[in-house]
Amino acid sequence: MKFEHCIRCTICVENCPVFRVNPAFPGPKQSGPDAQRFRMDGEKSVDQWVQLCSQCKRCEIACPYGVDPAEIILKAQIKYAGEHMRSPANYLFANNYYLGTLGSLASPIANRIAATEFAKRTFNLMGISTYMPFPRFNLMSMNKGRRKLGKGVRKVVFFYGCFLNFNRPDVGRTIRELLVSLGLEVVLPHQVCCGLPALGNGDLELARRFATRNASILVEYINKGYDVIYGCTSCGLTLAHDYPGILNVQGGKKVAENSYNVSEYILKLIDEGAINPTFGPVDMRVAYHIPCHLRAIGIGYPAARIFAKIPGLAYDILDDHCCGLSGSYGFKRKNQATALAIGNQAAALIKESGAQVLASDCGACRMQLAHLSGLTALEPSEIITASLRKGASSA
Repeated sequence: MKFEHCIRCTICVENCPVFRVNPAFPGPKQSGPDAQRFRMDGEKSVDQWVQLCSQCKRCEIACPYGVDPAEIILKAQIKYAGEHMRSPANYLFANNYYLGTLGSLASPIANRIAATEFAKRTFNLMGISTYMPFPRFNLMSMNKGRRKLGKGVRKVVFFYGCFLNFNRPDVGRTIRELLVSLGLEVVLPHQVCCGLPALGNGDLELARRFATRNASILVEYINKGYDVIYGCTSCGLTLAHDYPGILNVQGGKKVAENSYNVSEYILKLIDEGAINPTFGPVDMRVAYHIPCHLRAIGIGYPAARIFAKIPGLAYDILDDHCCGLSGSYGFKRKNQATALAIGNQAAALIKESGAQVLASDCGACRMQLAHLSGLTALEPSEIITASLRKGASSA
């Protein structure tokens, strides 16, 4: 829908986490549809406050008329970035894939240096926030190791994304092994960043290059009968929404139509009768934080549906608040206060729940909320894997 369809009802504003805590941001309605009415082609962008939008997409979920305020703002952000000098932080995070590649290769040195006070002062001068420890790089990235595992009639391509690739390959391999244990053939093709960090930091050209490369690889597998499984909800939203949308890459529509969240795909197999897993007991209370981008994909909460099948597992679904980090957004000094204010609201509910651990489908959510709540953060697949192992051992 175009901005003209906005009837100025302010529902999007009521659902905006940034507007709630930062008076400098006029909200998605004013920054998106309202301001768009006055933006002129060929006129230099002056609305710097569009950079305050975290692109959580809650405004788009809330809009009753199908207007996409976040996408209108995103285009304004890209225009602003193209017309003004980008900060070192924006440039660094846009090139997150290359940073991750170098950091992973030199992980013992990179992790040690990043933890020093000198490095933190340098990062601060670059506009990078250090209120939370940076995710550690891992030498054994997902790019290393076997590229094809398991055998089965169902075949999937695992799109793991940068965070699981460079920082938490242990979680990535847990997802991979979970899929293999369910009787799937799992392929891990060489892949690059989904493009979202570049898109969110104003580099549309780089984002499109990443997306074009991935789409060409994924389409080749899709044409051979493979489905695409993503391990990060932000990557998933990019594949499903931005590849055929703002990035408009060849094959983007086919990628979007054949991409699935891990838990969504497991449920699909169960519903179709392709698998009949035995879930064993997991005696644990979990605070399940729903990532904003999972809500934006529009597939419901598939991990929660699987949690309901696990004996002994108590869980609370927490979907009222954004984590505040929003990828690289909260790692910028200018957004630190906003990210913390939003994140503390979500962390407070997690603490009140009495949970032993928290779970979330998003790596950024897990980082932020583990730091603010003090609880261990798990990917849903880790809980599902633990249950299936218990089920297998008791069979």
